[in-house]
Amino acid sequence: MSDVVRVRLLFVDDGQYHQEDVPIPESALEGYDRLIDCIREEPEVLKRVFVDADRLCSAYLVGGWEG
Repeated sequence: MSDVVRVRLLFVDDGQYHQEDVPIPESALEGYDRLIDCIREEPEVLKRVFVDADRLCSAYLVGGWEG
C-alpha cells in the first residue's frame, strides 16, 4: 500500500479518550482542503472506515501506512 497515508483519529466516549490509526488513500486527500471533509465525504474513505463524527475529537496525518 504505497499510496496510503496513516490518519490518527482521537475519539472521546463517556469521558474516556482512545485513538485509532486508519489507512486513507493519499489520492483521496487531493480534492479537500480539510482532512475532516475527506474523512466524512470521500467515497474511497467511506468504503474503508466508518467514523462516528459525534465522538471524533481530532484527526491528523501521522505518516505512511506500514503493513
